[in-house]
Amino acid sequence: MVNRRHKRILIIGSSGAGKSTLSKKLAEQWKLPLVHLDALFWNPGWVPTSKPEFQEKIKLKLEEDEWIIDGNFNSTLELRAKYADLIIFLDFPRLLCTYRVIKRAWEYRGKTRPDMGTDCEEKIDFEFAEWVWRFPKDVRPGILKVLREASNVEICILRNPVEVKAFIDTAPSR
Repeated sequence: MVNRRHKRILIIGSSGAGKSTLSKKLAEQWKLPLVHLDALFWNPGWVPTSKPEFQEKIKLKLEEDEWIIDGNFNSTLELRAKYADLIIFLDFPRLLCTYRVIKRAWEYRGKTRPDMGTDCEEKIDFEFAEWVWRFPKDVRPGILKVLREASNVEICILRNPVEVKAFIDTAPSR
């Protein structure tokens, strides 16, 4: 069971699984600073940050005493896992994630989500939709490998919204 000692939390999972929603709730409940990897990576107009600069930004955040970091970016997952004391993996069905991504694109059409980089209006294209659909086959195995190899970290795998709600409802406040 998760308790108050956790100060460095990673929240990972497919797009549409609810990482940002969960991270916002836990950041409020546990009074921890929140970092959205998408906001670190994407510059105005969907211009990506260079890989070395992005890794440097992440390293600076990881060295802080407390945080909740949400996002994927598998190229940095192993590094982030070394600093975390709790990793929450939202291992949701692809159909639910795909539905949520489409719904989110509709809700935020013409706007930038709060967890995104500045001036990155919500969009969905075939490549992104395919990435979400193929997440269980292409990305999930790598995540599970990192989780298996992670040491000195508590792992929590939540498989559906009911489990997420139960997690939030039973997680102690600070």
